[in-house]
Amino acid sequence: MRTIQVQWNLRQVMADRGMFQTSELVPLLEDRGIHLTREHVYRLVTKTPQRLNTEVLVALCDALGCTPTDLITPVVVATATARTGTAGEGGPKIGDLRPVRARIRRPDGVTE
Repeated sequence: MRTIQVQWNLRQVMADRGMFQTSELVPLLEDRGIHLTREHVYRLVTKTPQRLNTEVLVALCDALGCTPTDLITPVVVATATARTGTAGEGGPKIGDLRPVRARIRRPDGVTE
């Protein structure tokens, strides 16, 4: 099975342009009509966003002089399928399984 993950390259693109502080990005975005708090911009730079507004993406590309493919790189990850024990011919089938009656015994000398 394959899954596709996102590699978020905003920090690297900023570094390539000599920008090393997230606060430098705030006025560039504001000039393009995107008003984000410093904390939001910090999270945008340091973590891969789960959702990204296209207006923010376009403003980032314009401010940094890059394309969306510079910021977002898809990474294919091969994942192993979990073995559940239900595939294949080996092992007992559900029709072969029967519950075993339990016997509960009190230890000698114990009374209620």
